[in-house]
Amino acid sequence: MPAESGRPIAVTCAAVFGLLVAAEEVWLSSLLRTPGDGWAWYLVVPVLLAILTVAASAAVFWRRPLGWLLLAVAAALPLLGMLALVVLFAFLGGGPAMWEAVPLLIGPLVALVLSLRRSVRQWTRQAGRPPGGRRSPGAAH
Repeated sequence: MPAESGRPIAVTCAAVFGLLVAAEEVWLSSLLRTPGDGWAWYLVVPVLLAILTVAASAAVFWRRPLGWLLLAVAAALPLLGMLALVVLFAFLGGGPAMWEAVPLLIGPLVALVLSLRRSVRQWTRQAGRPPGGRRSPGAAH
């Protein structure tokens, strides 16, 4: 059901969950940081992923072309990384570390599913097009 601005609610939810994914990436990068050493080279990847995810969320929300695809990629990459982390912890014996990592899959999974919904794809696909199509009403041949 569209909101008052014509924006489907799935678009807003996708953008919000994209921001949640970015927050998770920043939080995980802060866990990887060693106190006293400052920023190491391996912290660049999660920070760049967070920046990509924020840009993708904004692109979907502001109706940019192919914003849904950018958000899908920005959600799929951390989903795969966190899933690999859960599988690694499971192979190492499971326990509390694995069960603490499982809820981190929710944000990227929901952002991915919402970005692939038809209403979100149509919202970004119709970016910049006039309501009546490409031709003006008097330009019929």
